[in-house]
Amino acid sequence: MATTELRPVCAAPRLENVRYAIRDLAVLADEVAKTGKKILPLNIGDPLKFDFATPPHLIEAVAKAMRDGKNGYSASSGIPEALQAIRGEADRKGIRNVQDVCVTSGVSELVDICLASLLGHGETVLTPSPEYPLYSAVLSKIEAPLCPYDLDESNGWAPDIEEIESKITPQTRGIVVINPNNPTGALYSRDTLLKIIDLARRHNLVIFADEIYDKLVFDTKPHIPLASLASDVCIVTFGGLSKSYLAPGWRVGWGIISGDAACCKPYVEGINKLLRSRLCASHPMQWAIKPALEGPQDHLIEVSAKLKRRRDITMNWANKDPRVSCVAPEGAFYAFPRLEIPEDDFSFVKRVLSAKGVLVVHGSGFGQKPGTKHFRSVFLPDEATLTKAYQAISDFMDENYR
Repeated sequence: MATTELRPVCAAPRLENVRYAIRDLAVLADEVAKTGKKILPLNIGDPLKFDFATPPHLIEAVAKAMRDGKNGYSASSGIPEALQAIRGEADRKGIRNVQDVCVTSGVSELVDICLASLLGHGETVLTPSPEYPLYSAVLSKIEAPLCPYDLDESNGWAPDIEEIESKITPQTRGIVVINPNNPTGALYSRDTLLKIIDLARRHNLVIFADEIYDKLVFDTKPHIPLASLASDVCIVTFGGLSKSYLAPGWRVGWGIISGDAACCKPYVEGINKLLRSRLCASHPMQWAIKPALEGPQDHLIEVSAKLKRRRDITMNWANKDPRVSCVAPEGAFYAFPRLEIPEDDFSFVKRVLSAKGVLVVHGSGFGQKPGTKHFRSVFLPDEATLTKAYQAISDFMDENYR
């Protein structure tokens, strides 16, 4: 009988540029851990890996939904109770002209759906640099050109408005604004947001307002919902339970689409077409949305206090080490320190991991201006762990950069 030699089954070429530095580096950490070295993880934004817990009333809401038989498919956009609660949240935020709301399997799924619904061949959206790498990964997957705009480190990591406008072409369909920002922790001013809205209005762009960290701010400067500043421009506001409500593994995200009805309608129809094609988000988990948004918010007091203390530990270290500088984060739970070292930042984080067991993510994995070197630190761990990790990083630099 003739035999046929089997050949490797290759992945699609469009995946060659898909990177996700946060998870990719964790693979190397697993190898280091196998040698017996204890890993100090400052790499991933999962509060439940540290001393944070999902609010009990949300757990009970999901458990009750399961006991009550809410285990089948839901409507594609989400259950009515959740959608009503999200609309109420939009109203409290001052978001007007809401055209639609939807629930998805985390904001990640919504980003995928929104970009795929908007972009035709050769079209793209502007994304921040540094950025949360999900956006460039999705754009690469759908074969859309990458078009980053710079965040200005010398101006508190605010978007560079002039540079954004210089990047707009006839193929530009939208702009991503992450506020509070991942990976820098920056919180944007009203003036900055109004300038972005003006660009979108003049160039007919959709704004994707990623505000998943909106309730995690530390100082007196408030978070301003971008969509609250304009009722005409088409804006998709992203939110969810992962961060402020400490339930990342539940994969519950939502979108609020606002703006002029005639402007938004065709795009809303496209989004809903893809929502229907993937059936629905997890049904029982959606029952946590209403109690999250309308129930007790007490946990946020403790969470914000912990994060402020840990932010301050991060800044105290950065201010003391002569090879490090850092713009103080005002929201989320990330810092993006700048390094003055002779090697590239990817080599640096790999060597720190191998030598000291401290896991951070290289700045080049998020994008950065040429010639600069950074890393992203997640300051979720307890104060003792953070202090130990930062001291280990300084020790590494003292030992290697004399």
